Amino acid sequence: MGLSKIERRQRIRRRIRKVSVGTAERPRLSVFRSNKEIYAQLIDDTKGVTLLAVSSRDKDLDVKGTKTEIANLVGKAVAEKAKKAGIEAVAFDRGGNLYHGRVKSLAEGAREAGLKF
Repeated sequence: MGLSKIERRQRIRRRIRKVSVGTAERPRLSVFRSNKEIYAQLIDDTKGVTLLAVSSRDKDLDVKGTKTEIANLVGKAVAEKAKKAGIEAVAFDRGGNLYHGRVKSLAEGAREAGLKF
């Protein structure tokens, strides 16, 4: 019997985390995708600290449109907050999700707003 969906995702997540490490100069952009919402955090793994976080549940975001469009807005918002904090480049951690759909849209939104990864 094969792996369940959750076990497969956890295996991929562990494999990604082996190589994706965030530092103070280049934090890790961690993406979590639930069925309704999408969350992005910038994490400094050397200190074990979350530097900033943005989600589709934030009140200051105008969350109208499809889930993919909202993910793009979250990506742009995380890039703008990172620029204000003096962060130019990040290591992308897709959290075991495929680079497709909402995760890809978030990454493209962050790139459009000037974040490098």
